[in-house]
Amino acid sequence: MSIAIDFPQSTLIPVNGVELEVFESGRENAGNPIVLCHGWPEHAYSWRHQVPALVAAGYHVIVPNQRGYGNSSRPDDVTEYDIEHLAGDLVALLDHYEYQDATFVGHDWGAAVVWGLTLLHPSRVNKVINLSLPYQERSDMPWIEFLELILGSDYYFVHFNRQPGVADAVLDDNASRFLRNLYRKNVPLLPPEPGMTMINLARAETPLGEPVMSDSDLAVYVSAFEKSGFTGGINWYRNLDRNWHLLGAVDPIIHQPTLMVYGEQDVIPKSEKLADFVPNVDVVSLDCGHWILEEMPKEANQAIVSWLARQTAT
Repeated sequence: MSIAIDFPQSTLIPVNGVELEVFESGRENAGNPIVLCHGWPEHAYSWRHQVPALVAAGYHVIVPNQRGYGNSSRPDDVTEYDIEHLAGDLVALLDHYEYQDATFVGHDWGAAVVWGLTLLHPSRVNKVINLSLPYQERSDMPWIEFLELILGSDYYFVHFNRQPGVADAVLDDNASRFLRNLYRKNVPLLPPEPGMTMINLARAETPLGEPVMSDSDLAVYVSAFEKSGFTGGINWYRNLDRNWHLLGAVDPIIHQPTLMVYGEQDVIPKSEKLADFVPNVDVVSLDCGHWILEEMPKEANQAIVSWLARQTAT
């Protein structure tokens, strides 16, 4: 499946010991970089609605498939997907383009990477825009231990770690069905099913709610994951405890100007302490679920572009 015509062509760029598949637009705006970081199980193509708006706003837009995704490298060693490696890829990407710093935008797991990048390499990030996943205050115990205690062994973060390879195989065998069933909106609230959510989704015959994207757009994701498999992306989850240790000694405050965009219907809770850790934050809430980029692209663009304009004006 080829990428849709209006999305830029990709280039493989060697960075940090791997190759990243990078989609780039707005080179005429060189000197004003913005880097868009996708989540799980997403793809650089997730930002297709944002790229033209950001180019029009004067940005050099850089959209990597992060390690484990698309045609980017997929190292075998699980530890090569920790926050130091993921952040290091983005720093090396800036070095490739000869940029000292950039604005970074993240959705879902991409937001987690942008939060971590900003803590580990604050001089390389000038502004932060994150969607869906707010800053996560460090728990008293490692993340998987904490989540297992609170949510149990079937919670998918825990399952990915405690039963390595099990979910990967089910998702790989059912890539099309899993992605079709996952990318939905207005899903009715039902009592939780027994078992692991992501495996259940991969096996469910009938999707709930409504699709958030066209069949042709979904086909881009399906084609990518049928080629890459899901293990690379899932390995990000398998480093949550490692990341907990790696980030233990850094200054936990995000000092950069920040925009946090929530989906009002998202299952991810808003952060009540966001301003304690991100003092220069502005918050926007949109009336949608988790897939903000797919569900309300125009409103997301408006929120992002207008916020950026206000930062530039001050």
